[in-house]
Amino acid sequence: MDYIYHYESPLGGITLASDGEALIGLWFDDQKYFGSVLKEPFLEERLPVFDDALRWLDDYFSGQIPPFTPKLHLRTTAFRQRVWQALLAIPYGQTMTYKQIARLIDETGKMSCQAIGNAVGHNAISLIIPCHRVIGSDGSLVGYAGGLDRKKRLLAMEKDRINLEVRK
Repeated sequence: MDYIYHYESPLGGITLASDGEALIGLWFDDQKYFGSVLKEPFLEERLPVFDDALRWLDDYFSGQIPPFTPKLHLRTTAFRQRVWQALLAIPYGQTMTYKQIARLIDETGKMSCQAIGNAVGHNAISLIIPCHRVIGSDGSLVGYAGGLDRKKRLLAMEKDRINLEVRK
């Protein structure tokens, strides 16, 4: 059985999903591929994993770097799991290009940036798995399932937080 719970963020409504033990999804309510890993029927219920995710989101949106990651279950293909794990390694306030992620996944350099982009775009646990930190090779802000305006705001928020830390 899958479960959902709603959260109101400064950037709009968010729906969280769980298999009862771990987080399986986190989407802005108007996000592309919304609910892609949910299995019907599902129930709306507050679970301990949602409490952890809500603490993470509250920390994140208050400008703090969350000191933990809620328990995650990556309900996807083995390839996407590798890409999503690479996303988890992108530090707060920093970015990586699709090409850099391709090199991490496949050291031969033959991995398609398009394949990486597809896997990044289908990330089912937005924010916590920070797909908003992936940019084009030329530094452009491309491809965010939650919308480019949100991507800009998320990156600006993280940059502002890092700049505050540097000034201290």
